[in-house]
Amino acid sequence: MRAHHLSVGETRVIAAHTALSRSDRERISLYLGILVFLLAFGDPGGGLINIPIGFFLKNKLHLTARELADFRLIAAIPVYLSFVFGFIRDTWNPFGMRDRGFMLLFGASTSALYVFFAFTPVSFGTLLIANVLLTTSFLFLASAQTGLISTIGQQHAISGQLSAVWNVFSSIPNTAALLLGGSLSAMLESENSERAARILFLGGATVMGLVAAYSALRPKSVFGKLQKERIGAVEPANDIRRLLRHWPIYPALLIWTLWSFAPGSETPLQYYLQNTLRGGDATWGQWNAIIEISYVPTFLVFRLLCRKLPLKTLLFWGTVLAIPQMMPLIFVHSASTALISAVVMGLMGGVATAAYLDLIIRSCPAGLQGTMLMTSSALSVIVSRLGDVLGTTLYQHYGGFTVCVIAVTGVYALILPVLMLIPKDLIVTADGQKLVDLAKS
Repeated sequence: MRAHHLSVGETRVIAAHTALSRSDRERISLYLGILVFLLAFGDPGGGLINIPIGFFLKNKLHLTARELADFRLIAAIPVYLSFVFGFIRDTWNPFGMRDRGFMLLFGASTSALYVFFAFTPVSFGTLLIANVLLTTSFLFLASAQTGLISTIGQQHAISGQLSAVWNVFSSIPNTAALLLGGSLSAMLESENSERAARILFLGGATVMGLVAAYSALRPKSVFGKLQKERIGAVEPANDIRRLLRHWPIYPALLIWTLWSFAPGSETPLQYYLQNTLRGGDATWGQWNAIIEISYVPTFLVFRLLCRKLPLKTLLFWGTVLAIPQMMPLIFVHSASTALISAVVMGLMGGVATAAYLDLIIRSCPAGLQGTMLMTSSALSVIVSRLGDVLGTTLYQHYGGFTVCVIAVTGVYALILPVLMLIPKDLIVTADGQKLVDLAKS
């Protein structure tokens, strides 16, 4: 293991990875998979909480569509600033436990907030405050999760395998939320407002309590071989300059932005399925659940291929396969065939999604993994909202849903030339393969 000589506040640059046995890789994957799974379920902006809250605001508190949209816009303000939480993760070491310290502190605080609001009178204002505070506390947990995964992926050269694990273990809760969210909301309809909110928030408190308890685990296979990337005093200004001067982050973030933009894949698609193809509210939830779970097989395929093929190859062919991802919707004429198309679309996009996340992990500057990953999260949310606005405008004024499909396809096609901007030494290796090994061969 080699590191550059350091001045105060600088971070180590890991030049080689520690070889892992297959059993160690599997233990790491399981540990991180469980963490991703728990956080996906307890996320106040997603998981099993978000959909019932949306129905709750609409059906119990009788919000108009505009009021509900305003609620979601304001509640997501902390998400737009996700990079701040990532930077705090990279520069703060709570209890001397690093990411486990964040899990302990903010798992407990998020759980406590859930309990507090479970017994607070329900109103638009209290629910809005609850969402903002819960999201703020939760983002520290998300920063720890993303930073830990990225650090392990970089140091052990298993970024591709961990990208697949991350995607698989987050897809399962997301699918469950889409399938069960409406049913849970219907169950809560039989309860009064106070009791319904209490059930939701106490469920979130339980999950976050489990996250805090999970921080007590310190498996040697996960933490025993990690190298310290930061020594000396923290110098935020130097860290920010180092991040901004780190060229590899720019192609990675640009690709992630284009992949997330997707004009027409949200509101216009919902209206197309319900108004044109005559699907009901359940159809929209089913469509999203099907495409979400249909990504999983190709995530698993990527996990196998990433140890055999260089990331460069997976990025190219994953993008080629993903460019026409929306095209199957042009050929459907009923809600039932649209559900079938969701399977095809999910399978077309899985390799690209995993490859782009792998690229982001590889692109992180040492010691600033949390900042980079949380920046990508913020970008994803912001540009997806902008893409939805553009797609809705195209849908309403320029020829219906077909023009949205063309727009998404065109945006995805722009990813191909961006691939040429990626530093070659970043993507020439497969998982577990050192660049020095290639030079010798």
